[in-house]
Amino acid sequence: MKYTDIAIIGGGLAGSTAAAMLGHAGIPAVLIDPHPTYPPDFRVEKLSGEEQLERFRKTGIAESVLRSATHDGENWIARFGYLLDKRPSRQFGIMYDSLVNAIRAEIPPGVEALQAKVVAISTGAERQKLTLSDGEVISARLVVMANGLNVGLRRSLGIERQIVSACHSISIGFDVTPVGRTDFDFPALTYFSERPSDRIPYLTLFPVESRMRANLFTYRQIDDPWLRQIRNSPVETLNAALPRLRRIVGEFKVSGEIKIRPADLCVSTNYLRAGVVLVGDAFETTCPVTGTGTDKVFTDVERLCNVYIPTWLATDGMDTEKIAAFYDDPVKKACDAWAAAKAYDFRSLSIENEIYWSAQRWARFLAWFGEGISRRMRHRLSAASAFPLHSSSSSSSSLSSSA
Repeated sequence: MKYTDIAIIGGGLAGSTAAAMLGHAGIPAVLIDPHPTYPPDFRVEKLSGEEQLERFRKTGIAESVLRSATHDGENWIARFGYLLDKRPSRQFGIMYDSLVNAIRAEIPPGVEALQAKVVAISTGAERQKLTLSDGEVISARLVVMANGLNVGLRRSLGIERQIVSACHSISIGFDVTPVGRTDFDFPALTYFSERPSDRIPYLTLFPVESRMRANLFTYRQIDDPWLRQIRNSPVETLNAALPRLRRIVGEFKVSGEIKIRPADLCVSTNYLRAGVVLVGDAFETTCPVTGTGTDKVFTDVERLCNVYIPTWLATDGMDTEKIAAFYDDPVKKACDAWAAAKAYDFRSLSIENEIYWSAQRWARFLAWFGEGISRRMRHRLSAASAFPLHSSSSSSSSLSSSA
């Protein structure tokens, strides 16, 4: 039997980040995942926004990991075929497998990686016992379940997964290339839906290494014939849904594989167990449209590894009172509530026809338009104020030369 303080089940974003943080803190841990290198998976494809990046920085590994990502620097905002704003951007494009593998590269040698699956688990207030698919047995003080949507192991402990909104949204990913020119005019683009009836909140285009990646989101059922159309005739279907898109993007073509992923909103029930804690999607899922899933992962793992695990290990036992403190953490609870509310609000904002939501859409459009005008005016004023100084300097130089 192998003994450790922390056994992490699942080596995706949450599990690998936890392993890196605990390793840097010198806390004995093992990471259990069947893949020595994380395989391609259509999930997170960019990190963006100061708030999300700040959550990532609290893990202590953000700066080194972001060196593997592509920073676009500026994001164009458009709707109805009109360019509304060119915003300075803190978006970093990176495919999910590349992100996870970059995080795994930050895991110190002191954290042992075991290429196996957990096939059986027994828990208690003192130690937890894990049996792996290769026959090895692990004894740990705490088990961190970061195994996402794989519910079998959790169900063996009586933890259930409840679907609260089936097929809440669908994410579609593909590469795009310009036709008749080398590059697109924009570094990155967010194009918002033109009509609620198309059930598309927005399309986002952003660079990942040398290619332009597209993430299209829609609120449809998984058996909707529209999804077959987007797979078979992506350019024609996209132009029909967003008819003024070409004013901003120009002619384009779709290259490579088109990936489609439906997302259910799920919550865990009966999850308070001695010796076991759930993080990320294993605890609760959110909507990819809002981009809050990454915020939840970083918040969960940061609070667990920076605040709770060091405190828990300082005293004997791993009872439910300790575990409950993590689930009741005010920072975690606020992030969970914010992400859940945003999932429903964004859906209503995108597809509902009531006067309230229509007014909200126009308010957002006018706000972007106003921000764009204000930004352009500031740039012009800044350039105008700099010009006289340049002219004065040139005149002085000319007079000096004449003398």
